[in-house]
Amino acid sequence: MATSKFIPSVAFHPGVTLAEKLKEIDMSIKEFALRASKPEKTIHAVIKGESSVTSDMAVAFESVTRIPAHFWLNKQRNYDEYQARARKEATIEEASEWAKCFPYAQMVKLGWIEPVKTPQEKAKSLLSFFQISSVKAWEDYYLNQKLKIAFRISLAHTKDPHSVSAWLRQGELQAAEMKTPDYSEAKLKDLIHQLKSVMIYQPSDLASKVRELCAEAGVKLVYTPCLQKAPVGGSTRWINGTPCIQISGRHKRYDIFWFTLFHEIGHILLHGKKDIFLEDDCHTEDEQKKENEANQFSSHVLLSRADEDEIIRNGVFTPDAIKEYADRFNTHPSVIVGRLQHHKVIPYTKNSDMLLPIDLFR
Repeated sequence: MATSKFIPSVAFHPGVTLAEKLKEIDMSIKEFALRASKPEKTIHAVIKGESSVTSDMAVAFESVTRIPAHFWLNKQRNYDEYQARARKEATIEEASEWAKCFPYAQMVKLGWIEPVKTPQEKAKSLLSFFQISSVKAWEDYYLNQKLKIAFRISLAHTKDPHSVSAWLRQGELQAAEMKTPDYSEAKLKDLIHQLKSVMIYQPSDLASKVRELCAEAGVKLVYTPCLQKAPVGGSTRWINGTPCIQISGRHKRYDIFWFTLFHEIGHILLHGKKDIFLEDDCHTEDEQKKENEANQFSSHVLLSRADEDEIIRNGVFTPDAIKEYADRFNTHPSVIVGRLQHHKVIPYTKNSDMLLPIDLFR
């Protein structure tokens, strides 16, 4: 059973003890300063609690007061800790309102965070989850782009930056548990054909198989359920020199899962290591340009425009025809149906039974 460290309700600055001791031995501050070889103004500052007792001071105080140096240092350390905890409590109180912005109950249900009751406990738990010390630190990290040297991230334009940041953080924690070899661009390019084979043959362990294949190329792939108010399909970013793909599987559709995966792989192959790519509905002009490039990459991998045009020219969209096209163009029937529906070649009601479901978390 865990035990809590005793925290005193109050701690006094060692200057209080020094003042009491000087009164006890009937010694003036001026005389004490002289005997301790310290400036008188320094001793005044210590007694007023405006200056800390250093190791050098503690040894000098020991000589004059005959109170061990470790006593003075312990007094100072306890006082400093008390003050730090008081500041921390003030920070927690401020963070209590911030904590209300997160879907805490859902995060508990998903096993991301521990169940607690009070707003203050939730604030402490969330600060620990994000590995930060204050709300300002969270804002600087996720909203204000203070880590431009590491990577560019700003969730200020997202619909719910709190939920999105929690989703991203959980992905980071999942990725941290994975061990992969160094990233190889050549292996990742070669991997595309193997991934397509997995897509076509649909093994029962598909989700884990895809993750293992990505790991062989030095890419960490994690599956993270999306949170309320954070309808994110996927994300790509580099963490400590390793590309990481995070997929939510929120649509639970086979073709969309594969489109998202190859879209994220496209970001790795086409774009910079300092960008973080988030698949939601809010993008700047530059971000949208890169999203379009990743979309084109994924579309071409799954079904090239030339192959799609040939299917459309043929004009036959029966289930048997769709399966024949899939065999001919080395793709999956659900990809073809999804593409034709998306481009409004066929209505969304046609061949919908060929749009297979997928659950990454079963």
